Amino acid sequence: MRSFSRSRSLSGSYASSRIARIALGLGLLALSLAACGGSGASTSATAAAHRQEVSIGSHAAGSVRFAPVTLSVPAGNGASPLDVARTVTIPTGWSAEVWARVPLARFALWAPNRDLLVSAASAGKVLELIPGRTAAAPPRQRVLLSGLTLPQGMAFDTLKGVRVLYLAQSNQIDRYPWLAGGRLGPRTVVVASLPDTGPAGEDTHRLKSLAIGPGHTIYVSVGSVSNALAPNPGEYPPRATILSFSPDGSDMHVVASGVRNGEGLAFAPDGSLWTAVNERDEVTYPFHRAAGGLSEAFGRVVRSYVDEHPPDELARLTPGRNLGWPFCNPDPDDTPGEPELGLHYANLGFVADAVTNPGEKVLDCATLAPLQRGLPAHSAPLGLTFLERTAIGAPWSSGAVLAVHGSWDRTPPRAPAVLWLPWNDSEHTLGEPISLVSGFQLTSGERWGRPVDALPGPEGALYVTDDLAGAVYRIVPSAR
Repeated sequence: MRSFSRSRSLSGSYASSRIARIALGLGLLALSLAACGGSGASTSATAAAHRQEVSIGSHAAGSVRFAPVTLSVPAGNGASPLDVARTVTIPTGWSAEVWARVPLARFALWAPNRDLLVSAASAGKVLELIPGRTAAAPPRQRVLLSGLTLPQGMAFDTLKGVRVLYLAQSNQIDRYPWLAGGRLGPRTVVVASLPDTGPAGEDTHRLKSLAIGPGHTIYVSVGSVSNALAPNPGEYPPRATILSFSPDGSDMHVVASGVRNGEGLAFAPDGSLWTAVNERDEVTYPFHRAAGGLSEAFGRVVRSYVDEHPPDELARLTPGRNLGWPFCNPDPDDTPGEPELGLHYANLGFVADAVTNPGEKVLDCATLAPLQRGLPAHSAPLGLTFLERTAIGAPWSSGAVLAVHGSWDRTPPRAPAVLWLPWNDSEHTLGEPISLVSGFQLTSGERWGRPVDALPGPEGALYVTDDLAGAVYRIVPSAR
């Protein structure tokens, strides 16, 4: 979560027209564009390919142009992989710089004193970045917390007049008083013994995300212990869920189930809680028919199907919602089972998983509420932030930013990026994404960077963390 005022706090229908399809195609094209050449320098042909114009719907008059720019690297920030020129594609007139180097940087949060806190999960640390005299000056750094177990999600709240910092480790939620001068008071373990490690060899999702809602309610994501094995019904607290707790850690409720790995957790302008979900890998073909050169493809891994299935998820969480995993998978096909005939990503229905739910004997997928917004399969969405009432200017303030990490289970790999999605006030949902910051993947498929989180700064720039490059980028709109 961000602070309560920065939208990680609680409180349509698919456009089938040709125009909507073209806009979606442009957005997805931007997502897949790569930086060019081993050094990141663009050829003129590639630069032209990167230059594009996309519509951002009713939230702007006209279109927004995008173009590649070379990352500015201040002295001292040029260690590998930023020791050669790197190119990112951003809106024309914007600039991009390597603001800080933070190895293994994950989620970020602005502190009350306007320092930037960054979790470094694999290092077991939370760092504090202390801005210089100007916003562009490289910040000083200090270790705020260390010796932690995979810390990731952070959130601020105020309890009985005291500002407090919440931190989600992989096994518990802690709370610290935020004292004068950016010091932390003694730790209170608010929620202990969250599900953490799993069986050796399993795809256990240990990292936790946080949000704070009205009544100081704590929301936390608890990922699954596997790629697609049914959860253990006797495990408590349950995995593959979004849970809520009272401020003292009591009164646990399952807000949503069937959530394979809900990394992003944020609150929309209408007060609804949303999660960004990493869906499963190596999904098998769910229909009894020929596909991928097989006369009977049901229950078999068909690579062309895996490349586009299942879509990752952006979901509004209503009490008791079930997102289907691992029994039902969202389906983006215009013609089920034939992705080559067209894909859509709004108001998605679900199809039964061929391995875990054949014949829908475990769960009737038709009973699940449609998914509000899908993302191309294997995007790997992480940090989600709504931009309303932030210093980010129009038209971007009427939407959300989402960092997509890119995952392995696709040929070619899905490219990492920072997406922007418009918020539809009348339908209370997120619209089609466009790629706001891209270029982290080369034409070879090799990546030099992988965004994890994106959040607005107090001066109106966008700050993006990258755990592969070990960096925090400052993306500055042209008016700033």
